[in-house]
Amino acid sequence: MNAGESICIVSGTGGYLGGRVAAMLERRGQTVLELTRNPKPGRRATSFRLGADIQASALAGANSLVHCAYDFKPLKWNEIYEVNVAGTEKLLRAARQAGVRNLVYISSISAFDGCRSLYGRAKLAAETIALSLGAIVIRPGLVWGQPPGAMFGRLVQQVDHARLLPLFGRGAQIQYLVHDEDLANFICDCTAGKISAQPSPVTVAHEQPWRFRQILEAIAQAKGKRVSFIPIPWRLVWAGLKAAELGGARISFRSDSLVSLMNQNPNPSFALQRSLNIRCRPFSFF
Repeated sequence: MNAGESICIVSGTGGYLGGRVAAMLERRGQTVLELTRNPKPGRRATSFRLGADIQASALAGANSLVHCAYDFKPLKWNEIYEVNVAGTEKLLRAARQAGVRNLVYISSISAFDGCRSLYGRAKLAAETIALSLGAIVIRPGLVWGQPPGAMFGRLVQQVDHARLLPLFGRGAQIQYLVHDEDLANFICDCTAGKISAQPSPVTVAHEQPWRFRQILEAIAQAKGKRVSFIPIPWRLVWAGLKAAELGGARISFRSDSLVSLMNQNPNPSFALQRSLNIRCRPFSFF
């Protein structure tokens, strides 16, 4: 690593948000060192598997680290904890030992006291560790942008490929959305040391609530499509997904994701977002 070079380590660059963050960092003049399962030729990258031991020497010389990686493959709590919670602690402690100044942990708005999904519980447990190590913890809302990706991208694909869409619980679940550029810009400010460590997680999303059905309708309108909805009992679908998982099937939409969708945070706090003057554009997929 060259003297005077501003280097940010980013885990999970193979994912949607990690890739967006890496691109924004580079546009802002930072050098990115990717921690990823599959390093690409021509990229500055180190092979990394969340949950495995990592040496501080592999992170030495970096100014900051953004931990975006999350492994969805484990399905049992003890395995989820070992990979995603203990793995997060290994990475953040190694970064601190290497002298990395600015740590950023990407959690989720699905993490909150009383959350029922295993994903939310894992993020919540990792938040506690990250905060104890002086990291800035960010809880993004549903990330949208162009081109769409991750969960939002799957919703767009649903609208693209079907006129009849399944709807759980009348689609009344409340979502808060954040544009990928607004989120990535805030993360970059954190890595640059412009934002000091906070005592609690920072929710980052536009404060207007959207019902799940409204999001699908807005996507359909933007694409000039007419869609109809089919009410489906979510617990019945959950049971089917769970049975498939127990049978060894690997499916793109997991039973735990459905639990998370049906049990969102009823009252996320935006107090820190306001105090830090974080600007998030309203959702408008047009």
